[in-house]
Amino acid sequence: MFKEQAKKVLRIEAEAITALIDRIDNNLVKALDIIYSCPGRVVVTGMGKSGLIGKKLAATLASTGTPAIFLHPAEGGHGDIGMVSKGDVVIAISNSGETDEIITILPVLKRLDIKLISFTGSLTSTLAKISDVVLDVSVKEEACPMGLVPTASTTAALAMGDALAVALLSKRGFSEEDFAFFHPGGNLGRRLLLTAGELMHRGDSIPSVKEEITMKDAIMEISSKRLGITTVINESSQLLGIITDGDLRRGLEKWDEKFFSLKARDVMTHNPRTIARDTLAVKALSIMETYSITSLVIIDLHDRVEGIVHLHDILKSGIV
Repeated sequence: MFKEQAKKVLRIEAEAITALIDRIDNNLVKALDIIYSCPGRVVVTGMGKSGLIGKKLAATLASTGTPAIFLHPAEGGHGDIGMVSKGDVVIAISNSGETDEIITILPVLKRLDIKLISFTGSLTSTLAKISDVVLDVSVKEEACPMGLVPTASTTAALAMGDALAVALLSKRGFSEEDFAFFHPGGNLGRRLLLTAGELMHRGDSIPSVKEEITMKDAIMEISSKRLGITTVINESSQLLGIITDGDLRRGLEKWDEKFFSLKARDVMTHNPRTIARDTLAVKALSIMETYSITSLVIIDLHDRVEGIVHLHDILKSGIV
């Protein structure tokens, strides 16, 4: 019984969303144009469950390049309407279109010459009549067996809000990079914003030796800095090559005891893979995976060593 009830709820709500498809018309286009050309913010308002949908819509708009806030209509009638300014756009969500708290603040909005977009289930309501654009979110029935609890109606309003926000996102040409800018704490933000320069070892933590140093001393440098690598530089700190743990193993196999008296220039790998400090960390990771290496030297425009980024540093950053 209860499983069937749950399935019925999902069917009703799915039908409510599907019914919206044929209602996407010029009214949505008008709403998009109003918001797109808005010099201020989008102020979303709604009471009760509609208010919760409104908060989600405001958050979605704000995170996709449209400045937006939520206004509680009851608080709006007691001073918070002051957060609305000329040049703003208001989106009001009310299934009945007769929500007292919203109707109360409408005269103030009109005096401010605010453009009003409404999500409502009643096209003959007070809210619909006073709106500049009406988006029809009416439903045939609520999923609640009593027909009282907002269920299908809030689902329809939520879906229409998403449709509006995504269409606006496309109209703005909003990109992954833009999304990352507004989500610096998220995984995508880290992937698209974090650079190798922000993760690199720098200063005294960079393992480096001069080309004439003996391999015995080079091994000490590699061991003390714990990155499995040392850079080989000239007097101007320009990169000449690198010596890795792999080079040490191969050198010992080739030269045996003589290896320790060789110079760094005799063992180093010439022309190693390098990157600039503004290279994205995710790009640095891709290079490491492609060439099966665990470190990359970061150099400036004059081939001077600025730092080293290690595979572990990138993995700890959380971009993967």
